Amino acid sequence: MQFNKKFQKPIPVREGETYEVTIENIGEKGDGIAKVDGYVIIVPKTQKGEMVKVKVTAVRGKVSFGEVIEKLGQSPVKEEKEEEMKDEDESDEEDTDDEEEDLEDEEMEEGQAEEEK
Repeated sequence: MQFNKKFQKPIPVREGETYEVTIENIGEKGDGIAKVDGYVIIVPKTQKGEMVKVKVTAVRGKVSFGEVIEKLGQSPVKEEKEEEMKDEDESDEEDTDDEEEDLEDEEMEEGQAEEEK
């Protein structure tokens, strides 16, 4: 069993093994970052919130590298956030519609006041 020299903990992944993970973040170079028991796996060609099955291709001290074997979908948390954002966008559109109606009403009132003069 390999050990991480810095923390003296066993590395929880092995080269050649597959793991189901959720991409938690995106790194500086655009690769997905997942974790298994706190240990980082760098996974190219993924997006934040994706659930994927990865095969570990290399283990290098603090991090390992993997490739996507299968895309399993979106994280339930990500789907909830997307729904919330969609709901917010719809309510923003409704607010905009209300503001436009108010402006039209004001313009009509101004026009009527000018006609009366």
